[in-house]
Amino acid sequence: MDNRAIGVFDSGLGGLTAVKQLMRELPHEDIIYFGDTGRVPYGTRSVDTIIKYVEGDIRFLKTFDIKIIVVACGTASAVALPVIGSSIGLPAVGVLDAASKAAVKVTKNKKIGIIGTPSTIASKAYGTKIRSLMADVGIYSAACPLFVPLVENGHTSSEVVRLVAQEYLGDLKDSGIDTLILGCTHYPLLKGVISGIMGNDVALIDVGEQTAKRVGEFLCENGLMSERTGKGSCRYFVSDTTENFEKLGSLFLQQRIEGLVNKVDIEKY
Repeated sequence: MDNRAIGVFDSGLGGLTAVKQLMRELPHEDIIYFGDTGRVPYGTRSVDTIIKYVEGDIRFLKTFDIKIIVVACGTASAVALPVIGSSIGLPAVGVLDAASKAAVKVTKNKKIGIIGTPSTIASKAYGTKIRSLMADVGIYSAACPLFVPLVENGHTSSEVVRLVAQEYLGDLKDSGIDTLILGCTHYPLLKGVISGIMGNDVALIDVGEQTAKRVGEFLCENGLMSERTGKGSCRYFVSDTTENFEKLGSLFLQQRIEGLVNKVDIEKY
């Protein structure tokens, strides 16, 4: 048993979709969340910059007494984690592996789509992982650079989002995929719009949900589950103003977090 907290980070608000699932899967665990709202989005940055940001995020989380790091950012999981994972010094779970395994399990026609930030798609990390699990799979991908800023500004179901999604998803819809990985933790917040365009026959893989399940499995397998019987706590930290994060985060989590968010100077880490 291990009562230390779970450390989670993302480029902004999106990782809260993973936090919500962690709260559901592991209600007795404490969580420390960092959203790098001052430097969002990561997905349009260079590889070197992404790695630099991720290293700082991890150093900040390690100032707390944590037992595992959850990389709740598709870009960081695809671009940075393969490079720095072995040097973190703590177990680390990213969104890529869990989502890829889920997609392979779900697909019936072996046509899997992936949407993500430009950096995630350019890395081809999802395709590599999926093909290691299913050699004869068809991989279809699309970069969706505007999705993250739209979500960060509270646009999850507006006409603007629908028009942008139609532009991004048209070729994927025509490809005949039956499974679509939402390769960024922001994207599950757009599920309604994405599903409306892709149709009910296309299964949407929520990376936050799959990652939370994998974290639970890892903690159980390694004897790291909390021994508490009461509800765990969650502390929130951001690198920019707290007001917008508190407002939108409360909506995403479906619980109030006003007054629970602290600003930190991430450049110190």
